[in-house]
Amino acid sequence: MKFIFASDTFKGTLTCKDTIELLSRSAGKIFGDAECVGVPVADGGEGTVDAVLSAKNGERINVNVHGPLMDEISAYYGRIPDGHVVMEMASASGLTLIEESRRNPLFTTSYGTGEMIKDALDKGFTDISIAIGGSATNDGGMGCLAALGVKFLDEHGNKLDGRGENLEKVRSIDLSGLHPGLSRAKITVMCDVTNPLCGVNGATRVYGPQKGATEDIVKRLEAGMENYRDVIIRETGINPDEIAGSGAAGGLGAALFVFCGGRMKSGIDTVLDLVDFDKQIQGADYIITGEGCADEQSCYGKVMQGIGLRAKKHGIPVIGLCGQVRDGAEKLYDYEITKLLQTSDTNVPLEDVMNHAKEYYYRGAVRVFEMIKEK
Repeated sequence: MKFIFASDTFKGTLTCKDTIELLSRSAGKIFGDAECVGVPVADGGEGTVDAVLSAKNGERINVNVHGPLMDEISAYYGRIPDGHVVMEMASASGLTLIEESRRNPLFTTSYGTGEMIKDALDKGFTDISIAIGGSATNDGGMGCLAALGVKFLDEHGNKLDGRGENLEKVRSIDLSGLHPGLSRAKITVMCDVTNPLCGVNGATRVYGPQKGATEDIVKRLEAGMENYRDVIIRETGINPDEIAGSGAAGGLGAALFVFCGGRMKSGIDTVLDLVDFDKQIQGADYIITGEGCADEQSCYGKVMQGIGLRAKKHGIPVIGLCGQVRDGAEKLYDYEITKLLQTSDTNVPLEDVMNHAKEYYYRGAVRVFEMIKEK
């Protein structure tokens, strides 16, 4: 019997490594000498770099950059043995890097993300995947591009520094200093949202309030983003609002697509490709996956959905073991998840489950393998 273990992190309680260890121990208890293969995975959000490095025995590269408020911070990205580089925008420009009282997307910048990309290009890397979830910014990616040599100019020809408040001031874009390494690089943007740059479903109106924008700030940033969009159209002939995902990460999606040749790709699909998932699951009898809470959102570019679709190609049944299974999670059955189970009974208080996550997960895993053995 061959089992593949590929769960997302259970935020705040269990890491991928934890679930793999607990599943291996419980499988050994029920099946003895079963072949157990652990594959760390993520969906392109937090933990993506660490999952890929763990799965591929990669190398962490530390780099000093400027955070979302231009303070100096330490960030990192990863290199795997084939030379591919994996990054998380959140490491350099993430919302969690700013205390709640200081969050204001008028003043945040994606400059540090550009510095990470520049560091990789300076080192000669040409295959870069970047997860752009969890941003603190709404600067249209101007900060990132500024770090890569692009100049944004106001009506007087003055250089803008690339913060959200600069969107309304942009009148022209000077690409003459754009990093030459981008012409040789393949940029993959891990993105699972389809928001345009502007409008009711755009970067500012949908995500601005989550980053500290009041109603008045949202109005100002939206007007600025419309101005920025119009300048892009005038200078490149490309309308970012026609690009699905251009509004991701406060407009970084648009910047990477238009100016860096980036191409949008599902986060979980990118990760599964990077860790050679299709190759690793060949010959498997079951795949065990899961996440902390399964609900309707689990069907939108998340780990279990992605794994279910990959497993379908190989005819391998997939069981989801989750901390909680809520309304809407049943839609995962449409994505080839065979069965969904909770680590505990529904009457157990959530606080108790989280405080004793490993114990409950292990018991749930034992029940999974007992169920399989009875078949």
